[in-house]
Amino acid sequence: MKAMILAAGLGTRLRPLTDSRPKALVEVAGRTMLEITLARLRSFDIREVIINVHHFAGQILDYLKANKNFGMRIEVSREEILLDTGGGLKKAAWFFLEGPNALEAPFVLHNVDVISTIDLHRMVQIHRENQALATLAMQDRKSSRYLLFDEQLQLCGRRFAQNHKDEIARPSQQLHPLAFSGIHVISPRLLPMITEDGVFSVITPYLRLAAQGEKIQAFRADEYYWRDLGSPENLQQAAQDMKQNELS
Repeated sequence: MKAMILAAGLGTRLRPLTDSRPKALVEVAGRTMLEITLARLRSFDIREVIINVHHFAGQILDYLKANKNFGMRIEVSREEILLDTGGGLKKAAWFFLEGPNALEAPFVLHNVDVISTIDLHRMVQIHRENQALATLAMQDRKSSRYLLFDEQLQLCGRRFAQNHKDEIARPSQQLHPLAFSGIHVISPRLLPMITEDGVFSVITPYLRLAAQGEKIQAFRADEYYWRDLGSPENLQQAAQDMKQNELS
């Protein structure tokens, strides 16, 4: 099984920590975000990973070389301009389309700046059972933006909390707003369906394809630990949680 780590962002919320390094190399309890994410993927038997890079890209390359790629096959997708999650995935699509049976094996897309105990094996199992195009780890928690799902946990739209504006792709009588965790399981069948170009969020093709009847579904991850590492306060809390074994 393969994975992509999204690590190209500028990490502006983490300044001044990211004034001289990429956010992927910011440390949590003595370990970089990148190391933590790679170790997490390895624990689920994922040994082939592509990482998109932009901000201080050379530091990430040197770090991987110094650590002998952590015993994994690691490719790097350089972005001269930030392509956002969708553009970044599209640029790296070749990695998931290698080999004769490439379209049959789902892969994981994982933000470098999230830490969790979400069970990826279980996510993949649910993804396969439902023959979904993409399965998104979602939680019922406060967020600045939500994805909207119906009773069958199929994606129907999104909501921006600041203005309570809904964008509906697929109408449903009942819509459940859930917060996205930054972890996806994706069928490579999705990749040729991404017709958007340039800089775009992966949510854009998700919504377009959901409107066309494709299965973009939620995996309820409420029972698992999860934290965004995008702010100094959350870094400190995650470090405390690691020391208290909440992440074991």
